[in-house]
This record gives sequence, structure tokens and C-alpha cells, in this order.
Amino acid sequence: MSAEGSARKPRADGLRNRERLIDVAKAAFAEAGPDVSLEEIARRAEVGIGTLYPHFPTRDAIVEAVYRREVQQLSDAAQRLLAARPPLEALREWLKLMVDYMATKKVIAPALRTMAEGSAIYESSGVLLRAAVTRLVEAAIAAGEIRSDVEVADVLHAMTGFAFGAAGPGWEARTLRLIDILMDGLAR
Repeated sequence: MSAEGSARKPRADGLRNRERLIDVAKAAFAEAGPDVSLEEIARRAEVGIGTLYPHFPTRDAIVEAVYRREVQQLSDAAQRLLAARPPLEALREWLKLMVDYMATKKVIAPALRTMAEGSAIYESSGVLLRAAVTRLVEAAIAAGEIRSDVEVADVLHAMTGFAFGAAGPGWEARTLRLIDILMDGLAR
């Protein structure tokens, strides 16, 4: 194959298959845990294993893809919410979206730890999420909707606390309630 041929854009059906596999893998991890087989993911996605392997040759590859997409979607949501809502409401809604992200991360965390200790995956996700929180907090302060003495680090520490509390029955409802309490404390 020529260098020109190897640089071509992926086909639309290939991109659709990749996205479908990531969607299905996320759901399969949530239902069956991170040890669900690649064959089961392919079956649920209604594709052959020969379609899955070129995209995700290992379990680590699909776990990483699910995690990276979750981080990217959460990061992108900050700007989308700020464009559609007042900053305080955008921050509240973004924090609620974080609960779904935490649920996904909780399921795949053991697999992430084994493959990502010391790797760029955590560093890059931290940069994206910090930037999203910074945009939201700075917009809410500029709009006079939250206290001017709130620092981005305050919200980041609260998020860390939410993540540590993501265990046991009812953790999601409890975390959503804590988000409302936090937002009431931040509001002017």
C-alpha cells in the first residue's frame, strides 16, 4: 500500500462501527463489569469479532477508548452548557453529568489502573476536566452568580469528594443531593 493510501480517512461505516462498539462496551461494562469478553461486546454490537479487533485489538484498548470518550464528552459539555444556560445552571448541570462519568469510571477503574499507572491517560483527562471546571467557575463568577471568592480548586476538591463517595447503594442520588448543597453554598 502506498503512503498516500495509508493516510486516507477512515470510512464512514468504520467510524460508525467504532462508535457503536464504544457505546456497547460502556453498557456491557456497566452490566457485566470490566471483564466482559471482547466477543460479547462484538455480539452485542451486532458485528463480527473481525470488525472489533482492528479498532480494539485488546481489552485495554476498548477500556481506554470508553474512558477517553467519557472524558471528552464531559469536557465538551462545559462549553455547550455555557452556550445554552446561565453559568450557575451550566455548572450545576455539568456537575450532574459528572455523576454518569463517575459511574462509568467506577466500573472500569480496575482495568484503567492496571494499564494507566503513570501514563498520559490520567494526565490528559485531568487537564481536560480542569479546563472545563475553570471555564464554568470563571463564567459564573463573571456573571455574579457565585461568590467571587470561590476558587476553581474549591470545586475540584468537592469533585474529588464526590468521587470518593461513589460507592454503595444510593451513591448516585446522594451525590446529586450533595451537588445541590454545594451549588447553594456557592451561589450569591
